[in-house]
Amino acid sequence: MQAGVKARIGMIGTGAIGGFYGVMLARAGFDVHFLLRSEFAAVAESGLRVDSAVHGTLALNPVQAYRSANEMPPCDWLLVGAKTTSNADLAPVIIQAAADGAKVLLLQNGLDVEDDLRPLLPDSLHLLGGLCLVCVHRVGPGIVAHQALGAVNIGYHSGPCQGQDERMAIVEEGAGLFRAAGIDSQSMPDLQQARWQKLVWNVPYNGLSVLLGASTTPLMANDHSRGLVQALMAEVVRGAQACGHQIAPGYADYLFTMTEKMPDYWPSMYHDYSHERPLELDAIYGRPLAAAKAAGCDLPKIEALYQALAFLDRRNR
Repeated sequence: MQAGVKARIGMIGTGAIGGFYGVMLARAGFDVHFLLRSEFAAVAESGLRVDSAVHGTLALNPVQAYRSANEMPPCDWLLVGAKTTSNADLAPVIIQAAADGAKVLLLQNGLDVEDDLRPLLPDSLHLLGGLCLVCVHRVGPGIVAHQALGAVNIGYHSGPCQGQDERMAIVEEGAGLFRAAGIDSQSMPDLQQARWQKLVWNVPYNGLSVLLGASTTPLMANDHSRGLVQALMAEVVRGAQACGHQIAPGYADYLFTMTEKMPDYWPSMYHDYSHERPLELDAIYGRPLAAAKAAGCDLPKIEALYQALAFLDRRNR
């Protein structure tokens, strides 16, 4: 890309994650194109709005919105905000919207979410993972509430870059997009380790919000649920270590304390459950459990949480 030319960015999935980051990037001057399905008419008419406790009200109108990927211009970066439960259908959409040598960044939770997608994409496309540390949720068609945080940590999964220096240059380019939009973004040299680190928060809070019907504040206010959160965090750390990824001492305690200070928040899995959408159980629970078991490490509390959530998910749908 020529110096001084801003990247053309495609947002695949314009829910809470896609809406928030897409609006922030567009307001920073990037050429952002949004792929929508059910909310296309509302966004095409009224635009996108982020009601942010940090940035105030952010409005984007008009929006470069599309019903299908074949209507989009070729994009240099494709940011995927769709849930992992829709990953099987993503490859044709990405191929249609990608420019030559495009970078595809999955802004998704869970472990190994890139692995199923990689064989379906051309070798010329770079595939990266992004870990979003943000409290956002969708409150209506084209309307996103942003309560706190916002950082995106990025790592390289696979693609044309073979050497670590080349890979990190691509990762740093991606982080630079977010920084230009006023969003903290860190380059992660080991994507797999970064995903395990994110699981330290996602495994307890996502699952317990559904199982106990509780948001973060009541979960942190009760001694029993606090103990369960800490036990689940400890099991994630143990699973990561069994798989060869060292989580820094005190990292789980840092996330625990950070959650105590956060505004009351309903994690994304609770919103999926309340709207009778499929839960991201395989990415957040099934795959980490399988990886740990293959390394000779059982995680009984996470296994029990997974089984309970699987029952609720099936009954809910």
